[in-house]
Amino acid sequence: MPAQVAIRAPGVSPRMRKALRQAVIRALKMAAPAVVGEVCVVVTDDAGIQDLNQRFRSLDAPTDVLAFPLGDGSRRGEPFGDIIISLETARRQARRYGAPPVAELRRLAVHGTLHLCGYDHKERREAARMHALTRRVLRTLAA
Repeated sequence: MPAQVAIRAPGVSPRMRKALRQAVIRALKMAAPAVVGEVCVVVTDDAGIQDLNQRFRSLDAPTDVLAFPLGDGSRRGEPFGDIIISLETARRQARRYGAPPVAELRRLAVHGTLHLCGYDHKERREAARMHALTRRVLRTLAA
């Protein structure tokens, strides 16, 4: 049974909500198949994510995605973590990459989910591993 995914995204289309949910479930299936707990995805604006970035990372600037692990998610209904995505930043990045906004939201959802699973990109080897898995997950979603 897959993890539960709650989407809190006022003003986000049903298509984008579905893409976010599918991205999180697929990333969990590939990176942490034992997780059956709950992941909450919150889509906010730059001001909202900047506030969180300042409070939790002491960085006074917006970012694209933040991930907050909350538990091991080994039991149904148990929190696994929260993913916060800035819709404004996602849209800017999508334009820069020449991609549709839904594709960028999907990428950020996968990225945040992998952070919840313990992946990071602070060191070169970790980054290569995380980015390779991100690409694999996104390819399966595109198929």
